[in-house]
Amino acid sequence: MPSRPSETPTGSRGSARPRIGVISGYVFRVIREQLGYTQEEAAAQLRLSPDTVAGWESGRRPLTAIPVGQMLVLRHRLMQMGTAPTLLQALERGMEADVLLASALDDEMPVDESPLGAWVMQRDLVAVLAWPLNGIPPQPVREAPAPPRPRRGPVPSAPELAAGDRRRFFDRMRQTAERARRADQFLLRRQALYLSGYDDEADTAEWLAHQQGTERPSSWLIDWLNARSVAAVAARHGDRDRMGHFIDTELVGDDNGESANLRYWAYWVGEATNLELSDDFIASSSPMPWPGDKLLLHLAQGLAPHHGYVDLNIHSLWSLLAIRPNLLTSGAASRALHDRLPIMLDSRGLSARGRRELESIAYAIRLAEA
Repeated sequence: MPSRPSETPTGSRGSARPRIGVISGYVFRVIREQLGYTQEEAAAQLRLSPDTVAGWESGRRPLTAIPVGQMLVLRHRLMQMGTAPTLLQALERGMEADVLLASALDDEMPVDESPLGAWVMQRDLVAVLAWPLNGIPPQPVREAPAPPRPRRGPVPSAPELAAGDRRRFFDRMRQTAERARRADQFLLRRQALYLSGYDDEADTAEWLAHQQGTERPSSWLIDWLNARSVAAVAARHGDRDRMGHFIDTELVGDDNGESANLRYWAYWVGEATNLELSDDFIASSSPMPWPGDKLLLHLAQGLAPHHGYVDLNIHSLWSLLAIRPNLLTSGAASRALHDRLPIMLDSRGLSARGRRELESIAYAIRLAEA
């Protein structure tokens, strides 16, 4: 298990803030192993000491402490060594996730200063941040080929947080969500609630439901996002009924809800590339310029009978194809859904609405291919 990193004095208050390197250090380990190097060989290639490489991988010397210029030099050398671009991006996201993790573990940081409310996070960052919480590797790591040489000795299968730090993280997420009550803190509250959903404590679902019940009505968007977030967390904990209720009451027959859902999805998966500093873009009435191919593939991958979000994925896919019929005529939908539609339609776990929507999608694909 990685040792706790030392604290480095930063910030205007003159106090010591924790630095965390467990996520980016583990991604660096994955990169090194993919390249087929030992720590000593990687150090020689990067013109570093073996102790520096070992310190990065353990989190003892956080990569986030490296000056920007040196980090760029490191990145360029990793490129020259043949690192996959997707893993380099995962390394960048890992460093960002470590900063967020450190801020969450900083007991002295006021709620107003939390970077969790600075911008609307996307899937590639959240997947890396959640890795030490749920043990599920982000997609670039999951899809990386097996390393050319076996690992030496016991190695953890994911970045590890000490039990005390893990508990502190979730306690801080709850505290942040409970204290961020001003209208201008809604994004911070929403994202803290979302991360709280990774907590496997028995009272998590009840606490989240209570938080939803105490939300002060203020605008359509805030109410809609709150309902979506709580439904998503409930689905992650196995409660699909709440997600079904969200779809029936907030999406079906509501053009604003359908548009908001697709805008949120497109941003989440990176189809809409501009970073957003608030949730306001979700309620925009402007055209949606993104093509939809990336969102189509993401939603298709979520078509699995026991996937927690399967009902939302099905409905979102149905809605996407309704506004992007070119995905049908180009054959993109047929290719993405060829193997999954028959399995899903044979499944007994579908809701009545989900089955109708899948049958409608299958029919539209047949018409497009005729």
